[in-house]
Amino acid sequence: MFAPYVNEFAMITLIHLLAVISPGPDFAVVIRQSVSFGRKTAIITSLGIGAGISVHVLYTLLGIGFILTQSATAFMVAKVVGALYLTYLGVLLLFSKAQTAQDTKIKSDGNTYANKNNNRRAFLLGFMTNLLNPKATLFFLAVFTSIVSIDTPLAIQSIYGVWITATTALWFSLVSFFFSQQRVRAKFVSHGYLFDRVMGSVLLIFAAKLAAEFI
Repeated sequence: MFAPYVNEFAMITLIHLLAVISPGPDFAVVIRQSVSFGRKTAIITSLGIGAGISVHVLYTLLGIGFILTQSATAFMVAKVVGALYLTYLGVLLLFSKAQTAQDTKIKSDGNTYANKNNNRRAFLLGFMTNLLNPKATLFFLAVFTSIVSIDTPLAIQSIYGVWITATTALWFSLVSFFFSQQRVRAKFVSHGYLFDRVMGSVLLIFAAKLAAEFI
Protein backbone atom coordinates (compact mmCIF):
# COMPACT_ATOMS: atom_id res chain seq x y z
CA MET A 1 0.00 0.00 0.00
CA PHE A 2 2.76 2.44 0.95
CA ALA A 3 5.32 1.25 -1.63
CA PRO A 4 4.25 3.66 -4.44
CA TYR A 5 4.87 6.61 -2.12
CA VAL A 6 8.33 5.69 -0.81
CA ASN A 7 10.16 8.17 -3.05
CA GLU A 8 7.74 10.93 -2.14
CA PHE A 9 8.14 10.13 1.55
CA ALA A 10 11.94 10.11 1.26
CA MET A 11 11.94 13.54 -0.41
CA ILE A 12 9.67 14.99 2.27
CA THR A 13 11.85 13.49 5.01
CA LEU A 14 15.03 14.98 3.53
CA ILE A 15 13.56 18.46 3.07
CA HIS A 16 12.02 18.43 6.53
CA LEU A 17 15.31 17.31 8.08
CA LEU A 18 17.17 20.21 6.47
CA ALA A 19 14.46 22.62 7.60
CA VAL A 20 14.18 21.42 11.21
CA ILE A 21 17.93 21.41 11.94
CA SER A 22 18.42 24.94 10.62
CA PRO A 23 18.57 27.53 13.43
CA GLY A 24 15.30 29.33 14.08
CA PRO A 25 13.05 30.57 16.90
CA ASP A 26 12.19 26.98 17.95
CA PHE A 27 15.87 26.10 18.26
CA ALA A 28 16.68 29.23 20.28
CA VAL A 29 13.77 28.64 22.67
CA VAL A 30 14.68 24.98 23.27
CA ILE A 31 18.31 25.83 23.99
CA ARG A 32 17.26 28.49 26.47
CA GLN A 33 14.82 26.13 28.18
CA SER A 34 17.47 23.40 28.36
CA VAL A 35 20.09 25.62 29.92
CA SER A 36 17.86 27.60 32.25
CA PHE A 37 15.36 24.99 33.41
CA GLY A 38 16.76 21.56 32.60
CA ARG A 39 15.97 18.52 30.54
CA LYS A 40 12.41 17.83 31.61
CA THR A 41 11.21 21.36 30.92
CA ALA A 42 13.04 21.50 27.59
CA ILE A 43 11.57 18.20 26.42
CA ILE A 44 8.09 19.38 27.37
CA THR A 45 8.77 22.51 25.31
CA SER A 46 9.88 20.27 22.44
CA LEU A 47 6.60 18.36 22.64
CA GLY A 48 4.82 21.70 22.47
CA ILE A 49 6.69 22.50 19.27
CA GLY A 50 5.60 19.14 17.87
CA ALA A 51 2.01 19.98 18.76
CA GLY A 52 2.36 23.29 16.93
CA ILE A 53 3.61 21.43 13.86
CA SER A 54 0.55 19.17 13.98
CA VAL A 55 -1.71 22.22 13.69
CA HIS A 56 0.18 23.40 10.59
CA VAL A 57 -0.18 19.93 9.10
CA LEU A 58 -3.89 19.80 9.86
CA TYR A 59 -4.87 23.07 8.27
CA THR A 60 -2.61 22.38 5.28
CA LEU A 61 -4.38 19.07 4.66
CA LEU A 62 -7.71 20.85 5.00
CA GLY A 63 -6.66 23.42 2.41
CA ILE A 64 -6.76 26.36 4.82
CA GLY A 65 -3.03 26.93 4.43
CA PHE A 66 -3.50 27.61 0.72
CA ILE A 67 -6.35 30.02 1.41
CA LEU A 68 -4.24 31.84 4.02
CA THR A 69 -1.33 32.39 1.64
CA GLN A 70 -3.67 33.59 -1.09
CA SER A 71 -5.05 36.33 1.16
CA ALA A 72 -2.49 39.11 1.45
CA THR A 73 -4.26 40.62 4.45
CA ALA A 74 -4.61 37.33 6.34
CA PHE A 75 -1.00 36.38 5.75
CA MET A 76 0.17 39.87 6.74
CA VAL A 77 -1.74 39.56 10.02
CA ALA A 78 -0.10 36.17 10.63
CA LYS A 79 3.35 37.69 10.08
CA VAL A 80 2.61 40.64 12.37
CA VAL A 81 1.35 38.38 15.17
CA GLY A 82 4.37 36.09 14.79
CA ALA A 83 6.82 39.01 14.86
CA LEU A 84 5.11 40.53 17.92
CA TYR A 85 5.23 37.23 19.81
CA LEU A 86 8.94 36.75 19.11
CA THR A 87 9.55 40.37 20.12
CA TYR A 88 7.67 39.74 23.38
CA LEU A 89 9.82 36.69 24.17
CA GLY A 90 13.01 38.50 23.20
CA VAL A 91 12.26 41.51 25.42
CA LEU A 92 11.43 39.25 28.36
CA LEU A 93 14.84 37.60 28.07
CA LEU A 94 16.69 40.88 27.54
CA PHE A 95 15.31 42.26 30.80
CA SER A 96 15.33 39.02 32.77
CA LYS A 97 16.95 39.11 36.20
CA ALA A 98 20.25 37.43 36.87
CA GLN A 99 19.67 33.93 38.17
CA THR A 100 20.98 32.87 41.54
CA ALA A 101 22.62 29.56 42.31
CA GLN A 102 19.37 28.39 43.87
CA ASP A 103 17.38 29.38 40.76
CA THR A 104 19.63 27.33 38.52
CA LYS A 105 20.21 24.36 40.79
CA ILE A 106 21.27 21.42 38.66
CA LYS A 107 20.30 17.90 39.55
CA SER A 108 22.51 14.98 38.64
CA ASP A 109 20.12 13.80 35.92
CA GLY A 110 19.99 17.22 34.27
CA ASN A 111 16.50 18.19 35.48
CA THR A 112 15.26 21.04 37.66
CA TYR A 113 12.34 20.89 40.05
CA ALA A 114 9.12 21.83 38.26
CA ASN A 115 5.43 21.71 39.07
CA LYS A 116 2.49 21.10 36.77
CA ASN A 117 2.03 24.80 36.15
CA ASN A 118 5.62 25.14 34.93
CA ASN A 119 5.15 22.11 32.67
CA ARG A 120 2.03 23.68 31.20
CA ARG A 121 3.83 26.94 30.54
CA ALA A 122 6.77 25.12 28.94
CA PHE A 123 4.46 23.22 26.61
CA LEU A 124 2.56 26.39 25.70
CA LEU A 125 5.80 28.24 25.01
CA GLY A 126 6.90 25.63 22.48
CA PHE A 127 3.42 25.40 20.98
CA MET A 128 2.94 29.14 20.49
CA THR A 129 6.50 29.74 19.24
CA ASN A 130 5.96 27.25 16.43
CA LEU A 131 2.30 27.97 15.75
CA LEU A 132 2.85 31.71 15.29
CA ASN A 133 5.72 31.25 12.86
CA PRO A 134 4.28 32.02 9.40
CA LYS A 135 7.33 30.47 7.76
CA ALA A 136 6.01 27.11 8.93
CA THR A 137 2.84 27.80 6.96
CA LEU A 138 4.88 28.46 3.83
CA PHE A 139 6.97 25.35 4.41
CA PHE A 140 4.04 22.98 4.65
CA LEU A 141 2.23 24.61 1.78
CA ALA A 142 5.34 24.28 -0.39
CA VAL A 143 5.88 20.64 0.59
CA PHE A 144 2.30 19.52 0.14
CA THR A 145 1.82 21.33 -3.17
CA SER A 146 5.16 20.84 -4.91
CA ILE A 147 6.22 17.40 -3.67
CA VAL A 148 3.05 15.57 -2.69
CA SER A 149 1.07 14.47 -5.72
CA ILE A 150 -2.60 15.40 -5.97
CA ASP A 151 -3.20 11.69 -6.44
CA THR A 152 -1.68 10.82 -3.07
CA PRO A 153 -4.53 9.65 -0.80
CA LEU A 154 -5.36 11.79 2.22
CA ALA A 155 -4.53 8.84 4.48
CA ILE A 156 -0.98 8.73 3.11
CA GLN A 157 -0.63 12.50 3.43
CA SER A 158 -1.76 12.16 7.03
CA ILE A 159 1.04 9.65 7.61
CA TYR A 160 3.49 12.21 6.25
CA GLY A 161 2.09 14.75 8.68
CA VAL A 162 2.35 12.43 11.67
CA TRP A 163 5.92 11.57 10.70
CA ILE A 164 6.92 15.24 10.42
CA THR A 165 5.28 16.02 13.76
CA ALA A 166 6.98 13.11 15.54
CA THR A 167 10.43 13.71 14.08
CA THR A 168 10.25 17.41 14.91
CA ALA A 169 9.48 16.65 18.56
CA LEU A 170 12.23 14.00 18.58
CA TRP A 171 14.84 16.35 17.10
CA PHE A 172 14.21 19.08 19.65
CA SER A 173 14.14 16.48 22.42
CA LEU A 174 17.64 15.45 21.32
CA VAL A 175 18.69 19.11 21.37
CA SER A 176 17.20 19.31 24.87
CA PHE A 177 19.13 16.25 25.97
CA PHE A 178 22.46 17.68 24.79
CA PHE A 179 22.11 21.21 26.15
CA SER A 180 20.67 20.05 29.48
CA GLN A 181 23.71 17.91 30.33
CA GLN A 182 25.18 19.00 33.61
CA ARG A 183 28.54 20.13 32.25
CA VAL A 184 26.97 22.02 29.35
CA ARG A 185 24.42 23.72 31.60
CA ALA A 186 27.04 24.61 34.17
CA LYS A 187 29.08 26.51 31.57
CA PHE A 188 26.09 28.48 30.36
CA VAL A 189 24.58 29.06 33.79
CA SER A 190 27.86 30.45 35.07
CA HIS A 191 27.26 33.40 32.77
CA GLY A 192 23.69 33.73 34.06
CA TYR A 193 21.75 36.64 32.67
CA LEU A 194 24.28 37.18 29.84
CA PHE A 195 23.05 33.98 28.23
CA ASP A 196 19.46 35.20 28.47
CA ARG A 197 20.51 38.46 26.84
CA VAL A 198 22.04 36.58 23.93
CA MET A 199 18.97 34.38 23.47
CA GLY A 200 16.72 37.44 23.70
CA SER A 201 18.78 39.18 21.03
CA VAL A 202 18.55 36.12 18.78
CA LEU A 203 14.75 36.07 19.06
CA LEU A 204 14.58 39.81 18.34
CA ILE A 205 16.69 39.27 15.22
CA PHE A 206 14.23 36.63 14.00
CA ALA A 207 11.38 39.02 14.78
CA ALA A 208 13.11 41.81 12.85
CA LYS A 209 13.67 39.57 9.84
CA LEU A 210 10.01 38.63 9.89
CA ALA A 211 8.93 42.24 10.28
CA ALA A 212 11.18 43.32 7.40
CA GLU A 213 9.07 41.23 5.05
CA PHE A 214 6.05 43.46 5.47
CA ILE A 215 7.73 46.86 5.79
